[in-house]
Amino acid sequence: MRRRLYLMRHAEVAYFDADGRPRRPADATLTAEGEGQATAARDALGGVTFDLVVTSGLARTDETARIVADGIEPDGRPELEELRSGSLAAIADEEVEAAFLHAFHSVVPEEARFLGGESVGELFDRVLPALERLLAEEWDSALAVLHGGVNRALLSYALTGRRLFLGPLEQAPGCINVLDVGDDWIVRTIGWTPYDPTHHDRRTTTMEELYGQYAPYRARGKETP
Repeated sequence: MRRRLYLMRHAEVAYFDADGRPRRPADATLTAEGEGQATAARDALGGVTFDLVVTSGLARTDETARIVADGIEPDGRPELEELRSGSLAAIADEEVEAAFLHAFHSVVPEEARFLGGESVGELFDRVLPALERLLAEEWDSALAVLHGGVNRALLSYALTGRRLFLGPLEQAPGCINVLDVGDDWIVRTIGWTPYDPTHHDRRTTTMEELYGQYAPYRARGKETP
C-alpha cells in the first residue's frame, strides 16, 4: 500500500516592503491574501485526515499549516528550510536580473547558487536525508508545508529518482502537490491552486514577481549590504 504525501508551498508573504526594500525572509509572515490562499487549501483538503504535519519551522510555513490543518501542531524541521539566499547587495548590478529570472531556469546544475547563497547541491544534501527520515516514520497521510525551491527538489527526485533539479516545476503560493509513495513514487498532482485552479490570474513566476518588486528599489541605489 502506498502512503499519501500532500506537499504544499506556503501561502503568500511579502519579502519586500512597499518601497521594494528587502525584509529578512525568516521573518516573513502571511499577507491577507496568503491567509485566503491557505483557507482555500484547507477547504479543498477538508475530507483528509492527516497523521502528521511537517513544516520547515519558518513562520510562513507554520502559519499556513495551522490554517490548513487546524488543530494539529506542525512539526518544524529546519533541514527543510528554503534555499538560503546570499546578500542581494553583493550581486553586481548587471547580474541582478539574471540572478532572479534564471534562478529556476531549465535543469538547474547543482553548483548553481540561489541569489548568491546556497547551491542546489547543498540543498539536496540536507533535503534528501530529511525526506528519508520522514519516510522512515509511521504515517499513512501526511501534510508537508514547505517552500518553492525545496518542493522542486522533492518533486524532481520523485519524478526522476535522481538529484536532478527541474526548475520549471513552478510552485505558486499555497499550491498543493499530491504524491503517493511505496516502493516507488507516483506523482498525481503538481501545482494545484484551489483559489485559482486554472491559474487564470497568474502567468508570471514567483521569481519574476519578486524581481519586479525589487528592481525599482535597486535602480534607485538604496540597497545596502
